[in-house]
Amino acid sequence: MQGSMKTAILGGLIGAAIAVAVVAGAVALHIVPTATDARLQSYLLTHPKLVLQMQALAEEQQAAESRQQQIAKIQKLGIKKFLDPKVAFVTGPANAKNTVIEFYDYNCGHCRNTSAAVKAFMEKHKADTRFAFIEFPIFGDASTTAARASIAAHKQGDKFLALHFGLMAESGAVDQALLLQVAQKEGIDVMKLAADLNAPDTDKTLLAGYRLARELNFSGTPMFIVNGQVHEGEITEADLKKLVK
Repeated sequence: MQGSMKTAILGGLIGAAIAVAVVAGAVALHIVPTATDARLQSYLLTHPKLVLQMQALAEEQQAAESRQQQIAKIQKLGIKKFLDPKVAFVTGPANAKNTVIEFYDYNCGHCRNTSAAVKAFMEKHKADTRFAFIEFPIFGDASTTAARASIAAHKQGDKFLALHFGLMAESGAVDQALLLQVAQKEGIDVMKLAADLNAPDTDKTLLAGYRLARELNFSGTPMFIVNGQVHEGEITEADLKKLVK
């Protein structure tokens, strides 16, 4: 109850702040006349779309500023930071002209929706693109367990990719039972996977991925870095082609 009250209060404060910003901007642009509170209130009540349009514009500008900050941070860190095998599973030629990096969670519906496009693009661009897969489990313990197993699969070479795309192709929640089922289906050495899952370097890789994501202020999945550009959310094969150009 207390949390709901806090949320309601916070929502009211945010709404009030947006309204103030909208009014100030509208007055500055001479969209609405400077007038008494009553006249201003009347104007806004008869033009409700104005508030929504200006709010949407403010959100777009904020998102654009956030992306620019993320890009600047990526440039500062250097792309090699994301291609470290202690952080990511990396595949593709070392001298590739293109780089596609994905932060994901196996229980993320948007990650699953975009996985087929990533796989299709990857199969067509093995010769000119490096791909880095970085765990960023944000949907609870089941996701963390899946991420640990995925990192452990790094030690089984290309079997990692079979496990990765196999898990992403599932529709149900990825728990231990489904994880084992897919691992066996894709020919993973399950005994080795279980041993490597609890290895100290698995924890280090998981933590390194988290740190990178948090350093870039990533809060959701999937997040893509394509040739240094940031793409948030689902992606299509056409999007990837456009970004690598």
